[in-house]
Amino acid sequence: MHDIRSEAAGGRGYPWRPEHPISKDNGMKSDSRKAAPLTVNLAHESDDALIVRTAWLYYMAGLNQEETASKLGLHRTRVNRLLAEARERGLVTITIQHESARELETEQTIADFYNLDFCLATPFIGFEDISGNPGLARAQGMVSRRAVGSAGANFLRGKLAQGPITIGVSWGRTIEQLAQHLSGIRNPEARFVSLMGSLTRNSASNPFEVVQALAARTGGEGHFIPVPFIADSKADRDVLASQRTVADALELARQADLYLVGIGELTEHSSLREQNLITAEELREARAAGAVCDSLGKLFGHDSHPIEHDLNHRTIAVDIEDIRGRDVVLLSGGLEKIEALQAVLGSGLIRGLIIDGDTARLLAQRCRAG
Repeated sequence: MHDIRSEAAGGRGYPWRPEHPISKDNGMKSDSRKAAPLTVNLAHESDDALIVRTAWLYYMAGLNQEETASKLGLHRTRVNRLLAEARERGLVTITIQHESARELETEQTIADFYNLDFCLATPFIGFEDISGNPGLARAQGMVSRRAVGSAGANFLRGKLAQGPITIGVSWGRTIEQLAQHLSGIRNPEARFVSLMGSLTRNSASNPFEVVQALAARTGGEGHFIPVPFIADSKADRDVLASQRTVADALELARQADLYLVGIGELTEHSSLREQNLITAEELREARAAGAVCDSLGKLFGHDSHPIEHDLNHRTIAVDIEDIRGRDVVLLSGGLEKIEALQAVLGSGLIRGLIIDGDTARLLAQRCRAG
């Protein structure tokens, strides 16, 4: 029988698959030796000629800056400059379709207006100004303070994870919420120190309780100022502040790495009144003198300066000028504090703000209005 395969093997041209693949040495290229992609070099072109091409490759084709530079034969720094110019000239617009984008814009508006290092806003809920309904307003304020306390605890957790740190702590219901929400972090090298006199008529929200709670939750140290927040007179204030234990605590507070402070509106429902730290008459006098809020033991007016009032000379607290320019973070929750916020933020004392989303949107609107 005629063997077709032997004829093919003998070189008679029959199209039969060879028994062995073609070797790498037979003059044919293998897949492992593919040529590098052919590129262009447009470095000699003007920016106007390149800007659209660069933007298209980066934003539309999804190439990163290094890949775009290689594709066009450009240096990466030139690609970065061309992309920036494309945005500046309005050739590229970026839209983020996510509900949190508005909060990010709100945060940046506030940070830019008050020259803050950062602003963190909690999610927007949709609260309205219902000052005519004290009960409902109080409920809304509680929700806002809890949200800010949780956000503040998350911020503080990140700071505590970095190692040894001394943190000055103010007082108030929002700061109290921060202490209650802090969990999941241990730092025996953390020190928490009160920024003001720690003794009040009851234990709710006072610096001693907050400092001790933070120390207990982290395994750190707690230092408080063992005198009343407000003395009966300036003379009494001077005597109390001169005591060694008080002076030592105040000095430690002045050397803190981070300050967490609250803010209070001057109403009958404020912490100062609810804890009977000031009388109804003192509250009326302070408001008549132009005070709109209190923070760090000082009453501030609409002009963002401490007002001239007897109470400002009777509080035992770290002097605000001692911590100006330091890492001071304000925590504020509740629409009722909008006037207070504007007053304190305008002082230039605050470098970071943690705020509820509803108040943040209202504050941003006022910032845009000038």
